[in-house]
Amino acid sequence: MNPLRVGVVGAGRVGAVLAAALRSAGHSIVAVAGESDASRGRIADLLPGVPVEKPTAVARACDLLLLTVPDDMLGNVVKTMTDAGAIRPGMYVAHTSGRHGLAILEPAAAIGAHVMAVHPAMTFSGTSVDLARLAGCVFGLTAATPADRAFAEALVQDLGGKPMWVPEEMRTLYHAGLAHGANHLVTLVTEAMEILAAAGATDPAG
Repeated sequence: MNPLRVGVVGAGRVGAVLAAALRSAGHSIVAVAGESDASRGRIADLLPGVPVEKPTAVARACDLLLLTVPDDMLGNVVKTMTDAGAIRPGMYVAHTSGRHGLAILEPAAAIGAHVMAVHPAMTFSGTSVDLARLAGCVFGLTAATPADRAFAEALVQDLGGKPMWVPEEMRTLYHAGLAHGANHLVTLVTEAMEILAAAGATDPAG
């Protein structure tokens, strides 16, 4: 993929790591938005020298806008930036939510932006440790046109991941499957540890 000017709104555990990975792949991270102390810390650690701007300024500066905000904020962020004219025709707008597909990006799509869902199916620590873990990570992708599908696949390739296409109408089921597996795995491990402890097992390293 040709080098892109990338902006990130939401420098949380996911956004900062993906931005750092794209930077390593040769893309330019032109600006990021992050207000919390934790976000500012991640920006300093993973994206040194990248300007911290307001979301609208980030969108105006980039060709690819990564929206890595919490699911419940995503719709409002898209609408607010589109209404402000920060999202423009022809730019690429991708979110990293597992739950949502393209519908939540409709305000951006309606003005001619290329929209896509690009969800990395892994747990992030928000540190440099995650960069190596992206290799082979499956990304749940949804895009509407062949050209947008090709763009999303190339983006995932630059991140070192593997694409898995999820139809728009199946995004909720996809998210439910991931949540089901993750939550039950934690429960299984916790119960197993409790049973072993009850049986008198101790940590051999302790």
